[in-house]
Order: sequence, then structure tokens, then C-alpha cells
Amino acid sequence: MTTTLHIKNMVCSRCIRVVRDELEALGLHVIRVALGGATISGESLNMRQIQQRLQANGFEILESATAKIVERIKTLIIELVHSDELTEMHDNLSDMIVNAIGRDYTSLSHLFSSVEAITIERFFILQKIERAKELLTYGELSASEIAYKLGYSSPAHLSRQFKQTTGFTPREFKTAWATVQRIPLDEIGGQNSSSVRGS
Repeated sequence: MTTTLHIKNMVCSRCIRVVRDELEALGLHVIRVALGGATISGESLNMRQIQQRLQANGFEILESATAKIVERIKTLIIELVHSDELTEMHDNLSDMIVNAIGRDYTSLSHLFSSVEAITIERFFILQKIERAKELLTYGELSASEIAYKLGYSSPAHLSRQFKQTTGFTPREFKTAWATVQRIPLDEIGGQNSSSVRGS
């Protein structure tokens, strides 16, 4: 018997590894782990034990239909921001979400805002800024290349949103990061992890 777990707070490839490791440590047969969930097999699953193990790592199993939809939207946005598809995105974000979930955007937008206390659009911006912060710390791309990669119309547009969100320009952020190094990215620039990750 296979069971699909819908898991909150999975935002990166490291999260996928942690979830897989924790489920395997419980002796479960893991079929698939991806952002937002895992598929496992077994006859008698101890859901309480699984929940406790995941919670110890900052994850949560979602049970309500509403929570699952909201997490699906968040996962779609996170995957989009970490792909290279923003540069070639012909549909807008709302169309992409509607096509993936199969419900009208107005109802999804209200649902998301009621659960997360933030709009879908704002969540999308926060994820793009977090990705920009990450790319800036790598030092491999210029601000113009990062702006293009994240689907901004110009480096100035990225710089404006970056400054509004973090209090820094991209250049100032890069300098601050080089100075402090080991501070987590989401603690530099005024955003806490809950508002960025939606946890």
C-alpha cells in the first residue's frame, strides 16, 4: 500500500534529503521525495511517529485540503524560482497556478492569503529576493544576469524590489555578506524565515 504525505516547509534540495533520511531511518520504503511531499509504502504506518520525526526537523504533515492546496501553490512558486523557466515564462504566474491546480485564481488567492497572511504575489517576490540573495553570495553572476535569470524587466527593477524587501541594494547586500559570512541568508536584510518560507 502506498501513501502520499503532503509536507509543509520543504523549500530546497537539502529538505528533500533530510525528509528522505528521516523516513528511511524509520524503516520505511521511500518511493519518491520531492518539494512538498513524499510517497512511501508499507502496511502499518505509524503516522504519529512519522509526524514527530519530521517535526523535529521543522517539517509538518498536512492533513486539511486547504493546507494542501496552499502548500502546493508555495511549492510551485519555489520550484519556478529555482528553475531557469522565469526567463522564458510566457504565461503569467496566476495562469501557471490555475493550470496546475485547476481552480480559479480569485478563490486560490483568497485561500492563500487567509492561511498565510500574505498574498501569492508577495510570496513570489520574497522567494525571488531570497534566490537573488543566494545567487549574489555565489559571486558567479552579475546583477544584470541575476535580474534576467529571475525574470525581471531590468536590473533596476530587481534593485528596487531588493531594496524594498531587504533594506539593501544588491551591491550593499553582497558587501554585507562578505563581511559577516556565516549568518544565514534569511537573517540578512530584514526578512525572517517564516515570512520567506511561509512556515
